[in-house]
Amino acid sequence: MTTPSADAHVRLDTHPTHTSAVTATITGPQQEPARALLIARGFEALDEDTLVMARIDHEEPHWAEKAAQALTADGFTTEITPRLHEAIDEEWTWANYPMPWCTRTEIREVSNEAQKIHDDIRHGRLIIHVHADDSGTTVAVGTYRDSGKSVYLHGENHLRQIADTFDSPAQALAAFERLHGDTMRPGPAPMTDTERQTAETRATFGVPAAVKTEQPVQRTETVPAYAAAPGDHDTILDQFLAEHDEWEKWRTWSDDTTHAIHEEQTLRAELVHEADPRETAWTIAAYETPVSDRMWHLTLSGATPAPVLQTLLNRLAEGDAWETAIGSPATEKTVTEATRPLTDAGWRHTVDGRWIRWETLQADAGVQFDAFAAQNPHSTLATWTLWAGPSIDRPTWAIHASPYTPAPLLTHLAEELAHGTGTRQSSSAKPQSGAHLTTTPPPRPPASAAQHTRRHR
Repeated sequence: MTTPSADAHVRLDTHPTHTSAVTATITGPQQEPARALLIARGFEALDEDTLVMARIDHEEPHWAEKAAQALTADGFTTEITPRLHEAIDEEWTWANYPMPWCTRTEIREVSNEAQKIHDDIRHGRLIIHVHADDSGTTVAVGTYRDSGKSVYLHGENHLRQIADTFDSPAQALAAFERLHGDTMRPGPAPMTDTERQTAETRATFGVPAAVKTEQPVQRTETVPAYAAAPGDHDTILDQFLAEHDEWEKWRTWSDDTTHAIHEEQTLRAELVHEADPRETAWTIAAYETPVSDRMWHLTLSGATPAPVLQTLLNRLAEGDAWETAIGSPATEKTVTEATRPLTDAGWRHTVDGRWIRWETLQADAGVQFDAFAAQNPHSTLATWTLWAGPSIDRPTWAIHASPYTPAPLLTHLAEELAHGTGTRQSSSAKPQSGAHLTTTPPPRPPASAAQHTRRHR
């Protein structure tokens, strides 16, 4: 063990606004080694001096104590506040835990493995291809980037486990489709409330509780098309149908889906009303003849921005973006053609094995081409993924396209992403005079309201 020549002081405390989360504040010299050790132990940096640990299993006090022991062993001065000591000394069990035979240590092992899966997905090490609902439980399949191993995941949050492994994505997807074909959806499942809360905790040190604000002022701002508001998709479809007589509208008897069918009956659009913003709301499909199998298709999530959706519908109405290209497989030439607007706009271009990606410099939007899926026309994998948001694994919205999607149509969409603009509403509020910040932690919720039951040792 190497002791630092001049140590840093690390103060560990409970998070000011989020129950169970832990913060670490570093002062003094030799901060980098201390920061590196904390990051290796599950903390994430908020700024140069402050880190936070937020886990989906709410075991932060336990793992913070382990981090403190490692810091002390490496010669750093470590302080644990009385509040955090109290949290460390508390023991708890999950209410209605589905594996009651597990000891406290075994429960921590299960939840820690679930945490590792969560982190691998969040950091892009594990790519989720599809997910499904299995009698109220979320299941999914994904592939690890480094090893190429595909896994079948069962459960959510602290109960997610690897239930099976496969040698290839194709093998995993085939098995998954046999089991869950009726509820299967592309990409990862929407974030759970627990995942959303931990993400918010990692992003901020806490919302000041004593700040009084004025009424928010709504204003309209112009933004890139990929960051624009989705608008009202129902209204956009109605306007499209009103302007194009060659398309006929048909709504299902349950009134939850509207179909728009081209007069040649070889191009069809389906809109699911009131879909979750991150779930599939639109399906566009093309057919060689009215009774043939589907040639290619696109799916769009409910939060797809209005400018992007309008561009897609307008190009479908013009016809030249899809009629001449049905049945054309993706080639190097068509990929170059489809992504030229992104290259011209200076989007960052990378190649990672089978995946070719174009991303904005801010990494808040991108296009991904899957060369493996492109060579397997019957695969359920998406050949093209257009997205915007925190990452491709947790997008605000996404479009998935099958292998034979026409390059001209993709080019128009890429042009809209690269150069188009739209609007969205934003609000701002200023603190009133005399308002001040506070980091006083809120009272802990009663055990009956918490996800787990705590007790003092």
